[in-house]
Amino acid sequence: MEQLFFTHFLNRYFGGLAAQILLALGAHPVTAGQKSPFLFTFNPAAPISNFFAMEILVVIILLVLFLLARTRISVDNPGPMQQLFELTEEFVNHQSEEIIGHNSSRFTPFLVALGLFILIANLIGLVPGFESPTATPSVPLGLAMVAWIYYHWHGIKKQGPIKYAKHFVGPMPILAPLMIPIEIISHIARMMSLTIRLYANIFAGDLVTLVFFSLIPIGIPVIFLGLHLFVSLLQAYIFVLLSTVYLAGAVAEEH
Repeated sequence: MEQLFFTHFLNRYFGGLAAQILLALGAHPVTAGQKSPFLFTFNPAAPISNFFAMEILVVIILLVLFLLARTRISVDNPGPMQQLFELTEEFVNHQSEEIIGHNSSRFTPFLVALGLFILIANLIGLVPGFESPTATPSVPLGLAMVAWIYYHWHGIKKQGPIKYAKHFVGPMPILAPLMIPIEIISHIARMMSLTIRLYANIFAGDLVTLVFFSLIPIGIPVIFLGLHLFVSLLQAYIFVLLSTVYLAGAVAEEH
């Protein structure tokens, strides 16, 4: 793996700490090119991978943006950054209110943070020297798992474990042996759908942009940069929209 500059920086100053954490979590050190029977492994020479370094960078960017917006909040004269964040919050809040219904605003902070993280992670690959972490399967899978756990947790919290579990049984107890496996597969398929949709679109966008930059470095690639920007926005929106729909089904009074 060719390390990006930021990845090299993190490995140089924090690689030792990262290796200790991975060892404590049960990971096995495996040098580059060496085969291993273990699934959870890491390269001791570079324990921090490119996609994880990019995730850290995305978090840093979001924290800086949030802090800048927080220090410049004004009721009488809001700046462009404050207006952008307010529009984002209002859009997500309005959408969740339409889909989930009453008292949906408590989910808005999670949905906004999820959408902004995905959007910045999608777009960061357009910057030379960086790459989109969402073009690596494990990152969309991790985001899908977070959304999956989040909506199940709130479903259980809202209705209680017994009432929520009845959703998997179906309308008739006699159909339970058939409905339970179907419902379990259906919910797992949701997680896989979120993962594959986000990963495939961002990976394809990065690949197409890279190919055309290599073949025709002037003019034509601008079109694909614009297309990649549109796909990045669209995929962040779809991920948040589907997460909102799943959340609405989980917290609904009746399934």
